[in-house]
Amino acid sequence: MSVGNEEVKKIAKLARLELTGDEVTALGADLNAILGYVDQLSALDTTGVPTLEHAAEFGDSWRDDENRPSLPRERSLDVAPRSVDGCFAVPKIIE
Repeated sequence: MSVGNEEVKKIAKLARLELTGDEVTALGADLNAILGYVDQLSALDTTGVPTLEHAAEFGDSWRDDENRPSLPRERSLDVAPRSVDGCFAVPKIIE
C-alpha cells in the first residue's frame, strides 16, 4: 500500500493543516516509509506468541488506607486568605 499526494492532501485537510507542495511530497514519503515498516512487521510469524493486552504491566497502584497525621488546622489557616472561627472563609456564591 502506498500513499499518493492526493491522499496526503486529503489527510492534511482533515487535520486542518496547510501544506506546501514540498511538504506534501515529504509527508507522503514519510507515510510510505512507515507503511513499509508495518508491512515488514506483518510478514513476521507470530504463531504461538501470546497477545498483549497492554504495553505496561500494572499492579495494584493503590496504597493501603492507613490513618496517619494530617496537617494541623492552625498551619492550614495560616496560609488562608481569610478565616473565621477556625474555619476557612470564602466569598458567598449562592444567594
